[in-house]
Amino acid sequence: MTRFRPCIDLHAGQVKQIVGGTLDSTSSALQTNHVSPHPPSYFARLYRDNALDGAHVIMLGPGNTESAKQALQEWPGHLQVGGGINDKNASEWVDAGASKVIITSHLFPEEKFSQPRLDAVLEALGGDKDKLVIDLSCRRRGEDTWFVAMNKWQTITDMEVNQESIKALEPYCSEFLIHAADNEGLQKGIDERLVERLAEWCSIPVTYAGGGRNLKDLDLVKRLSGGKIDLTIGSALDCFGGNGVKFDDCVVWNREQRQE
Repeated sequence: MTRFRPCIDLHAGQVKQIVGGTLDSTSSALQTNHVSPHPPSYFARLYRDNALDGAHVIMLGPGNTESAKQALQEWPGHLQVGGGINDKNASEWVDAGASKVIITSHLFPEEKFSQPRLDAVLEALGGDKDKLVIDLSCRRRGEDTWFVAMNKWQTITDMEVNQESIKALEPYCSEFLIHAADNEGLQKGIDERLVERLAEWCSIPVTYAGGGRNLKDLDLVKRLSGGKIDLTIGSALDCFGGNGVKFDDCVVWNREQRQE
């Protein structure tokens, strides 16, 4: 069943919506769609009050640890956290209230996938793959090819997102989070082909993010994926300064899916 999944993107300690492709380490080219006047706890409470389980809290760079913990403490055991997660701190984030930890860059030293690092993260979580989400956020390379992008989506790794890589990783995690970084924050529509392919390749839950504009995109993801893929909408939401879709309408959409 396709669901709307919300997010809390943190940059320099604040809740922001950012054009993903501009999120480089210097921030000189950073394009920000919205800086919220509300603290992270406000959004965690909003999601809790509307029973929107499984939201992801993403720390985009340094200076976000306390803000992330503030969100987790507002709804312990129901929010996922990612950004700088590794085998040394994964269990600490679960202890801090995360339902699951999300990991990307740590798995790709020198842009190459490391199975030992994945094994170490899973071991740090007591071997509980239900606590682990693998983020395969990617950039398009060609008509029907995507490669995992790390370091705030600026560095392309050696891992192509395809059936082979998906099947190799599924035994180690409970779900995937996949941003289409080229679409992220642009509100220009989803990467339809990627959604279709993910639905073909994946047998565990997947949340797609990037380009979601309105309720029609929720219907589109539901149709393209046969109800297998969830959609995160960020910049288009009214609670993040957008005018494409009302947060309350997404809540109602989810409720209607449960009643079908």
